[in-house]
Amino acid sequence: MRHIHKHLIAAVLASLALAAGAQTAPPAAPATDKPAMREHRGMHDPARMQEHFARRQAALKQKLQITPAQEGAWNAYLAAMKPPANFSRPAPGEFERLTTPERIDRMRSMHTARAAEMDKRADATKTFYAALSPEQKKVFDTETLPRHFARRHGGMFHRG
Repeated sequence: MRHIHKHLIAAVLASLALAAGAQTAPPAAPATDKPAMREHRGMHDPARMQEHFARRQAALKQKLQITPAQEGAWNAYLAAMKPPANFSRPAPGEFERLTTPERIDRMRSMHTARAAEMDKRADATKTFYAALSPEQKKVFDTETLPRHFARRHGGMFHRG
C-alpha cells in the first residue's frame, strides 16, 4: 500500500513539473519609447485634441451654413462644447494607493463632475438646436450621430 502512495505522489509531482515546464513565458513587451497604450498616437495630447476639435467644429459650421443671425447661438454652443481645461485623468498608480472606500469616493466624485459637464453640454446643444432651421437640424442630426449608432455598409461606417 505504501508502495502505491509513493508512486501516486511521484506521478502527481511529475505531472506538475511537466505542466510547469510546458508553460511558455509571456510575450515580451515591445521595446518602445512611447509611454502607455493610452498615449497611442497622441490620443490624449491636449494640443492634438484641440486641433481635432477645431477642425470638426469648422466642418460642422460649414455644413450647417450658419447664418449671421445664428452666430451668437453657434458661439455659445462652441464655448459649452469645448473640453474643460481642468479635466485630468487619474495619475497612473493613483488608485492602487487608495483603499477601497477611498477609490469609491474618488470614482463617485469623478462621475459627478463628468455628469455636470454632460448636463452643461446637453443644455447648450438643445438651445443651439432650437435656433436651427429644419434643414439645418437634419444636417446636425446626421453629423453628430455617434459612430456606433451610424448605419453600417460593407463593414464601414457611413453617415447619411
